[in-house]
Amino acid sequence: MDEYRGRPRRLNHEPPAAIEGWGWRYHHLGVPTEAARPGERYLERFKMHVTGFESSPYGIEWMRFEEDSPVSELVRTVPHLAFQVDDLEAALDGKEVLTPPTSPSTA
Repeated sequence: MDEYRGRPRRLNHEPPAAIEGWGWRYHHLGVPTEAARPGERYLERFKMHVTGFESSPYGIEWMRFEEDSPVSELVRTVPHLAFQVDDLEAALDGKEVLTPPTSPSTA
């Protein structure tokens, strides 16, 4: 069996384990940027500007941070995938958490 980190390698036509095996649902791709973009909305609590989430057919959210944003450096500098899960504690069980889960959404 061809394995990677103790798991069988998936074939090109197979969805990733997070979706197929764990039942996670794709929510968005967060992309940090330093460029202001049209339609930005300011989230004061996070000292960040966001745009694209409501209008991108692919769920891309552009994120621009103020220098003193309390958001972790990892999220401010590296693109991330976000998923919806039914049970957050179960989804995090056994995973290395690099930054605590947060939700800038109001809903």
